[in-house]
Amino acid sequence: MGQAIEVNETNFDKEVLQANVPVLVDFWAPWCGPCRMIAPTVEQLATELAGQAKVCKVNVDENQNLAVRYHVTAIPALMIFKGGQVVQKFTGVQSKDRLKDALVQAAS
Repeated sequence: MGQAIEVNETNFDKEVLQANVPVLVDFWAPWCGPCRMIAPTVEQLATELAGQAKVCKVNVDENQNLAVRYHVTAIPALMIFKGGQVVQKFTGVQSKDRLKDALVQAAS
C-alpha cells in the first residue's frame, strides 16, 4: 500500500469527516478493472498533495454501509470532502489533472 489511507466504517468519520484539509475518497473494489486503472493516479495524488490534502480509499465490498451512506452506485467513485461535506463527485476513471485541480481548488 502507498500513501493513500485505507479507511473503513470504524475510522471514516475521524479520517475523512473531521479532517482539517480536503479529502479525496476513492470508493473501489478489488474486482473492478477501472478501479485498478485509477489506483496509481490516486497514489500519486496522495504523495504529491501530502500536507495540502488527504487521500483515502474505501473498499466497498468490505464497507457496504459507507457505500450506501454516500449513494455509491458505480465504481470507481471519487468524492472530495471538505469540512465533513461532499463538495465534488466523480464517477469512473478520471485524469490526474482533473482530480488534482479539484483538490487544490477545495484546499484554497
